[in-house]
Amino acid sequence: MSLKGKRILIAKPGLDGHDVGAKVIALALRDAGADVIYTGLRKSSEYIAKVAVDEDVDVVGLSMLSGSHMELVNETMRCLEAYDAGDIKVFVGGTIPEKDREALLKAGVCGVYTSEMPLEEVLSAIERQLS
Repeated sequence: MSLKGKRILIAKPGLDGHDVGAKVIALALRDAGADVIYTGLRKSSEYIAKVAVDEDVDVVGLSMLSGSHMELVNETMRCLEAYDAGDIKVFVGGTIPEKDREALLKAGVCGVYTSEMPLEEVLSAIERQLS
């Protein structure tokens, strides 16, 4: 598996203060060859969209455990559109109830990954989405 040359932003929107999962996925993506930018904790959707544009990323990964994933995904997608960057793909990871998966996909995310998924499966899916 190789994500060589792909630029990926991992972001923690909202007030969630737990970032172990985001750091794990960031390191795994780096090990797979991607250039990874991590925003750190508690970033606004506008900040995330601006960094995505400034860093010319291929995809934004939003890590969320707070239960506000629907609102934060919709806001981030709106901000990317406002920066004329609606073509940047977005995936979501974290504590995401199965019942919300379809709505997130309809909102435009390219993948929804939960903490129960094997890391190799997540990396393979991201690689397929970026091919």
